[in-house]
Amino acid sequence: MPELPDITVYIEALETRISGSRLNDVKLQSPFLLRTADISFDRIINKSVVELRRIGKRIAIGFEDDYWLVFHLMIAGRFHWKSLSQKAPGKNALIIMTFDGGFLYLTETGKKKRASLHLLQGEKSLSLQDPGGMVVDTLDLEAFSKLLTRSNHTLKRVLTDPRVFSGIGNAYSDEILHHARLSPIKQSQKLSADEVKRLYHSTKEVLQEWTNRLRNQFGDKFPEKITAFHSEMAVHGKYGEPCLVCQSKVQRIRYASNETNYCPRCQTSGKLLADRALSKLLKKDWPKTIEELENRKNH
Repeated sequence: MPELPDITVYIEALETRISGSRLNDVKLQSPFLLRTADISFDRIINKSVVELRRIGKRIAIGFEDDYWLVFHLMIAGRFHWKSLSQKAPGKNALIIMTFDGGFLYLTETGKKKRASLHLLQGEKSLSLQDPGGMVVDTLDLEAFSKLLTRSNHTLKRVLTDPRVFSGIGNAYSDEILHHARLSPIKQSQKLSADEVKRLYHSTKEVLQEWTNRLRNQFGDKFPEKITAFHSEMAVHGKYGEPCLVCQSKVQRIRYASNETNYCPRCQTSGKLLADRALSKLLKKDWPKTIEELENRKNH
């Protein structure tokens, strides 16, 4: 799922292509994409784009007369751009928007169609799309600490709660916690002052680093292939591979369709965290440390 760095790069790419541009046509090819509509699409035809805004993990395109298209790409939704001189998008596009300079369209891989679109009018309707999380870059250490510790949950849960922090999901939370050398299951109210400070700076640094990486990666090109997995990442999506810092094998905690990746040596003092599926199955046979895991593999 695109997160703050990805959404930031998407918006910057859109600003250079559709800001001030007129919307000439809209083809909604998947009715399941549209979740709510305050108005009809006819109302935004021939309206110009006046603003692009990130709302959590959502992309909001603002038109004249305070009309808004708000997209949530979810796990597999992706934007694409074609110039008008190219062949028009085909049936795989869920929606095709024709602007003065080209086609902006959305695709979604897989059978589960989770991406959504809300067609809205007015700031009041737009505000209802905001889960309320704060952008870490706008917070000082004290404000960050208050948000982090106002309830007692695991660090993984707090970082990815859109009502607490804006735009952080599964991928970058893994990277942030590795950078801060903190366990994903450590309780937020159990952190020392030094650990809170470390997490604060790691959150800001990791999000900014990856925003810059993506900017450099795509340059002037439209970010067609946004992904949650990057070879340069330290732990996310790296289960079984060596940690980039200490070379210990990256471990995971699986729950439902999600997975948390971490380095036991860098983050948990060598302890293996219980995987909900395997640890219940193995019970007493579940290895507790890196050394125990390695010994079992060698026998």
